[in-house]
Amino acid sequence: MNLISGIQQVGVGVKKVYEALDWYHKHLGFNTPVIDDAGTAELMLPYTAGKPQKRHAVMAYNLQGGGGLEIWQYVDRTPSPPAFDLHLGDLGIHMTKIKSKDVKALYDRLKKENVAVLGDLKKSPDGRSVLYFSDPYGNLFQAVETEEVFKKTKYKNGGVFGAVIGVSDMEASVAFYRDVLGYDRILYDRTEAFDDYKEIPGGAWILRRVLLTHSNKRPGPFSRLFGKSEIELIRSEERKGEKIFKDRLWGDLGFIHLCFDVLDMNALKEKCEKAGFPFTVDSGAGQKGESFDMGQGAGRFSYIEDPDGTLIEFVETHKIPVIKKLGWFIDLRKRDREKPLPDFVLKLLDIGRD
Repeated sequence: MNLISGIQQVGVGVKKVYEALDWYHKHLGFNTPVIDDAGTAELMLPYTAGKPQKRHAVMAYNLQGGGGLEIWQYVDRTPSPPAFDLHLGDLGIHMTKIKSKDVKALYDRLKKENVAVLGDLKKSPDGRSVLYFSDPYGNLFQAVETEEVFKKTKYKNGGVFGAVIGVSDMEASVAFYRDVLGYDRILYDRTEAFDDYKEIPGGAWILRRVLLTHSNKRPGPFSRLFGKSEIELIRSEERKGEKIFKDRLWGDLGFIHLCFDVLDMNALKEKCEKAGFPFTVDSGAGQKGESFDMGQGAGRFSYIEDPDGTLIEFVETHKIPVIKKLGWFIDLRKRDREKPLPDFVLKLLDIGRD
């Protein structure tokens, strides 16, 4: 059984959650908030200095397809930025990849809206059109050309397609993302100074880039919405990378984790332990796998670390709101976990959105 349904979301730490949500809505079409939850992160003690932390999180999707963004804000403390200027090859999540069927149209739109676009349109090492830009908070995004569209909208891009992750040992990291997360297909493995990275700090250096995807179609209730995804691993050949979250807390500013929707948390836990990557956080520990309340939704979540400590989250979704105003929720525990939800059900999430 394939245990992973797809990339559910990338977490991004910000100072003002609704301000950030408005920006991602206006410019990138993340206009479908599924969860809006203010509470206390009581189970993340390994990554929050051993103390529960009050936080406010909103998870939003772009129904053209792909994963969402979990926009995350501390309530009682000021989140910290990195203590140094980030360069490609530092360890952790550098960029979030998003889908776009028309990268040129997205480029024109973002330029018109005065979004910080880095350089002109580029070609990736495998020949696809790509675009790099930054949000107002310094977080980098790579728009990647793809034909996948779940629902047509007025926006020129879809949701999360993957992530660009800095690593220190390429072979160990490729093995982790292949054996644990199922990214078993290498689309390219090249070492050079890349033209499409020229405008990004560290992009003029010699880098090794390995682009991974999955050869098998993912199962699960949200698999058609999430679609295919890819992970790009980068290693600097000229300097030792620093950990992006060195001396900082999970939830501080920047991309805080990469989250996967999973079908059987118990089976995945066993798989991760056998691979040498045990859960560091598990909301089901001591609760016999019972649901963890997530505001309008419910599920079970856990975390592991990749070989460089980058946080990978797993969520086994139990309940989601479809039309919150009508009190319509779907309990996924009462249906075949591998079977996709009907398209019309997921498209109902977009009712009332622009």
